[in-house]
Amino acid sequence: MPQRFTARAVVVGDRAGTVIPDAVLDVADGRIAWVGPAAEAPPASGADVLELPGVLTPGLVNAHSHAPMVLFRGQGEGLPLDRWLREVMWPREARLTPEDVEVAMTAASAELLANGVTTSVEMYFHPERIAAAVRATGARAVIATPLLPLPGMPPMEQQLRDAVALAASGPDDGTIEYGLGPHAAYTVPLPVLREAAAAAREHGLLLHLHVAETATEGDDLLAAHGLSVPALLAAHDVLGGRVLAAHCVHMDDADLGVWQEHDVAVAHCPASNAKLASGIAPLRAMLDRGIRVGLGTDGPASNDGLDLFADVRLAASLARLVGASATALTAPEALWLATGGAADAIDRPDLGQLVAGRRADLVHVDTRDLVFEPVLSPADLTAHLVWSGGGRYVRDVWVGGAPVVRDGVSTRVDVEALRADVAARAARLAAG
Repeated sequence: MPQRFTARAVVVGDRAGTVIPDAVLDVADGRIAWVGPAAEAPPASGADVLELPGVLTPGLVNAHSHAPMVLFRGQGEGLPLDRWLREVMWPREARLTPEDVEVAMTAASAELLANGVTTSVEMYFHPERIAAAVRATGARAVIATPLLPLPGMPPMEQQLRDAVALAASGPDDGTIEYGLGPHAAYTVPLPVLREAAAAAREHGLLLHLHVAETATEGDDLLAAHGLSVPALLAAHDVLGGRVLAAHCVHMDDADLGVWQEHDVAVAHCPASNAKLASGIAPLRAMLDRGIRVGLGTDGPASNDGLDLFADVRLAASLARLVGASATALTAPEALWLATGGAADAIDRPDLGQLVAGRRADLVHVDTRDLVFEPVLSPADLTAHLVWSGGGRYVRDVWVGGAPVVRDGVSTRVDVEALRADVAARAARLAAG
């Protein structure tokens, strides 16, 4: 049945920050059929009408996440990235079972949806179980199968073959998309990176990797090759096609030029980079060069939240602080980085904006709270969403027009039972 949503306003999710007050949005067959002012709406034609007291925004797009790491949230607090990985994360991850990953991802996916995140880019072990979890909650995911030379894992060449085969088995309905996730240039041999990139280009897959997250991670590569990591990736034919690089904190002008030349997109993770003291990415310089950027939470063990609205606010704050300018990143731009901009960064033009033809991934933010007042112009609603709002004000969520969160509660899974299950599994993994 067709659906009609009426709302205080629709926040489109474009870079200009378009807001439609007193709005109507029509949905048919899982996609947006019409959106605009109520006074101009076509006849409802027997649609199921939902009258919403708040604001409709696009489903947020999380451009970089390791969501099953809810199992390790808060662990290793205060350690720098290298020790955090070696001493805390990797030993626990070596004990993971496929069921651990599926349970954790189900809980994390429900948490993401409750915060208005309808799509996430995931890079973690057991990608098939991640897909099963996302199907259970009703969300969407782009799952970059990790490629890592870790003990107990198959040879890198076999990992790559298996990842490409898995990608070919994915559905074509826009819910689950598989990609390739070679971890980073400092962990994955350059020949494997080159082969993964060639396979991604051949099959139209997203190639997702970590780049320049810390100041020293590229030192050995620079000493061996005389090139920065971005320049090294370009020299080894890793770039081109759909490449999404996470973090990109320590990038100079020449590195940004490489990204611009090869149309590499960036997943900007301000909260994770701040918590681990990795640094602040040159966001304004990226945007000024036309580099595609989307916001990411990173994993819930290094953020430690999955509230992308919080990252929107932090991204704007840090950009203004670094630029010493209150206009270094506007509120509409900040929100766009988690909506339309993030969809562009992952090459998903069907997501991220509330415009006709895109998928009906909708978030109802309840604005009947003092933090959303006063509203003297439509632009004030965007400012409040960025500066005083947050995931806690998300009331309802639809993915493809189907309700997945109602009154703040998942319609698909038992979140309280999942919480207890995650706690018990986390204790087992920590104990060894």
